[in-house]
Amino acid sequence: MKYYDKNTLIYLDGAFVKASEAALNPFAQSLHYGYAVFDGLRAYNTHNGPRIFKADKHFDRLKKSCEAVGIPYQWSNRELIDKCYELLAVNNLREAYIRPLVLTGSNMHLTSSTEANLMIAAWEWGPYLGQNLLRVCISDIKRPNPKSFKTDSKISGQYVNSILATTEAINRGFDEALMLDHEGFVAQASSENIFIEKDFKIYTPPAKNIFPGITRQTVKNICKKLNFEVIEKQLTVEDIYTADSAFLCGTAAEIIGIKQVDDVIYQEEWEHSIGASIQRRYKNLVLENENYEVII
Repeated sequence: MKYYDKNTLIYLDGAFVKASEAALNPFAQSLHYGYAVFDGLRAYNTHNGPRIFKADKHFDRLKKSCEAVGIPYQWSNRELIDKCYELLAVNNLREAYIRPLVLTGSNMHLTSSTEANLMIAAWEWGPYLGQNLLRVCISDIKRPNPKSFKTDSKISGQYVNSILATTEAINRGFDEALMLDHEGFVAQASSENIFIEKDFKIYTPPAKNIFPGITRQTVKNICKKLNFEVIEKQLTVEDIYTADSAFLCGTAAEIIGIKQVDDVIYQEEWEHSIGASIQRRYKNLVLENENYEVII
């Protein structure tokens, strides 16, 4: 996967600079300790040009994530959204994944940062997990305990946990990992939320031990509009095995169905599932133009 070439521009601390020439502070806490915050957005090519889906919500979350771990946040979100559109234009991108990253300054002490830098990059990137139904395994790697980590924030260092889980899954011949929480209940995939279908109802883990994704909330709102009942409850591995169907969702992955978990293959055809209906509605939703930022 190539993220940039010699002509690619990124937005860095108020200016557009070549990605190949951007310098990284070798003493940054972000580099040494993973003390950074990021988010991920998608721009879609619509009839009226590129539109970034729910940009306000993503940048609000970026700010809240910084505040959760004591990283200064001095930027205007409205201005940053405008800069994202400029970034798409200068790189001639109409459909892209956008990655804002807040980096901390020089500090080898384990104390909160007093300075921060902002980078925004964009590149063409299809659905993170591809288009095909997934083979998922229950991972031996667990989600961090929310009493020991800000699991509802997108903190860079936290994703080492996800790298371990994903690598384990791929080494076992699967596409993605499904992680349990510290209580032994199903939490989420490495970077996506999970929903299951059982007896024409949709179930998903409660927010307390998961990352409460923006796409997860969008799925819940779509279900409400389509009159599908969504129940939040702690799910066991057995619940996953005995579901009629299941799917993952996230900004990078969008909405993608699961073919099997471990050696259990779902019998319901994906195209006839509630998840497939939600997937189709989501694909239409991200291309809508009117009231784009506030639609469900």
